[in-house]
Amino acid sequence: MSFASVIKLFLPKDRVFYGLFEEVTLTLKEMGETFVIATKETDIDKKEALLKKLETLEHKNDTTTHKIFIELGRNFITPFDREDIHYLATSLDDIADYIWGAAKRIKNYQLHEVGDTVLTEFGDIIVKSIHALHSSVHELRSMKNLRAITDACVLINSLENDGDDLLDKSMLELFNSQLSAVEIIKKKDLYQMLETVTDKCEDAANAIESIIIKYA
Repeated sequence: MSFASVIKLFLPKDRVFYGLFEEVTLTLKEMGETFVIATKETDIDKKEALLKKLETLEHKNDTTTHKIFIELGRNFITPFDREDIHYLATSLDDIADYIWGAAKRIKNYQLHEVGDTVLTEFGDIIVKSIHALHSSVHELRSMKNLRAITDACVLINSLENDGDDLLDKSMLELFNSQLSAVEIIKKKDLYQMLETVTDKCEDAANAIESIIIKYA
């Protein structure tokens, strides 16, 4: 056995979770930003390519999440409760799933119009929420800046409320519009999917808050 292999045996294996969670939130940041760009893209082919990229990123996130679960089964020592690791990993994975779900609806329903302010506003809420999640996950590594983690979680909860309000507003506008019933159903489904993304961000924030309450 090489010296490097011997040293590796004595490294704290529980630290691997921090890197994996940070990798997940980096992928989520790219997904959120790509989604926003896609909604503003006027060229149909370019928009389709961006939406396809979201599928690739969602698969990438699935792979990283699977690694977290493998490490959870492999490591006896974990940085915090196994249930909290599982809950956080699942919540973050759900964010990716629902962003890709929204992208699929744009693609499958052929909702290629530009200037849909509801999509723009939801995109802004989602990107802000994911950035806050990334910063709070990064702070879990040291647990030295609890205020930053708490502030990020509070912001995510506030943004989720904004998502609720935006959905209510968009539903009223949809049902008072001159759109056909089919188009209303399509948009309603898409907007609800995007609001669910904000719910999943709040779930992840709740998981992080649970961790710092136990270990701070």
